Parts: sequence; structure tokens; C-alpha cells
Amino acid sequence: MTGLYIALEGPEGAGKTTQLRRLAARLRSLGLEVLETREPGGTAVGEAVRALLLDPAQPLSPEAEMLLFAAARAQLVREVVRPALDRGQVVLSDRSVYASLAYQGFGRGLDVEVVRRVNEVATAGLLPDLVVLLDLPVEEGLRRDAGGPGAEAAPDRIEGEGVEFHRRVREGFLRLSREDARIRVVPAGDDPERVEARIWEEVRRVVERRGGAGAPP
Repeated sequence: MTGLYIALEGPEGAGKTTQLRRLAARLRSLGLEVLETREPGGTAVGEAVRALLLDPAQPLSPEAEMLLFAAARAQLVREVVRPALDRGQVVLSDRSVYASLAYQGFGRGLDVEVVRRVNEVATAGLLPDLVVLLDLPVEEGLRRDAGGPGAEAAPDRIEGEGVEFHRRVREGFLRLSREDARIRVVPAGDDPERVEARIWEEVRRVVERRGGAGAPP
């Protein structure tokens, strides 16, 4: 199969990390080579930038935040994503360029087209083949974060933003989904097994189109 780039997106608490692991296991069961990564992160440079971006003690302007996310993404694409796609692997990413459009564009109020252009440079125009947007109400997502594993830790710099910020982010994601056919919305409020099945419905179609091993229903 030719390389395939799939990203999972969504507001806080949507369950991206859990569902990415489940999806990776299902794809590997078909005999496909899968590389899992995350944004920001996935490289030594990216992980260092991640620590800075998520540190509640670091005051960052929206512009600086945008550029740091883009820098980490540029390193990830050059060092990890593009080589894996060239090898024919499936790349599963916890977040992608669409997160910057939603968080720094709609959430922080930066010009979305400026955010888009900056990231076109960072990624050399590379976009995911499929974006699965796990959607749920902001209040529910924040409750999940507060009650989930690691909840005893203080929220990171972005998790700790107010409810209105997170509402703008969610609405931004949904607006992007109406404008971009790459994005498929999956309601994330159901139990994890049903969410997993809905994600697979979207992914299976793409895998089959790319000539992957016989994808079971």
C-alpha cells in the first residue's frame, strides 16, 4: 500500500489518544506498518517545544504560540512523517495542522488564513489524507479531563484556558469540517467501542482505496 497519513483531532477530552492506539492495533492486524506520533512532539526538537508550549508558567503571545507549533510540526514532517510515507507506512498522528487552525486561529483569534499559510511553509504543503474529528460538547470534554488518568496534575497551559476559549476551538473544528472534505466528524460522546467502530468506518474506506490488505468490515 502507498503511504497513508491519518490524523485524529478534537477538543480537549475527546479521547484522541485512546482511539489512536485502538486504530493502530486494528491496522497492524491487517499486516500494515503503522507509525504513531503526536503534535507537538514526535522528535527531540518537537518534544522540547511541547514542554515549552504546555508549561503554564510560560506566557506566550498568540503569534509566538502559532510559530512554535509550526516549528515543531516542520521538524516532525521532515524527520518522521514524510520518510514514513515514502516507505509506504501508515502514519497516525495525535493532532495535525488542523489543530493550529482551530486553536491559534479560531481560539486565539489570529487570522486563520495567516495560520494556514505559515503552516503550508512548515509542512511543505503536506496535509493528512484523512482527519477524524472526534467531537463532543466542551463541558463534557473538560469533565473527562478533570476525572481521567493524571487528573491530579494541574492542567497544562492550553487545557487551563477558559470555557469560552474551548468553545471557540470546537466551533472552529466544526467550521473546518464543513469546508474541508478531508475531515470526517465522529461523535465522541458514546462508549469507546462504538466510537472505535465509527472511526473504523471512515478509515476502512481510505485504506481500501489505497490498496491496503483486505479490510474487514
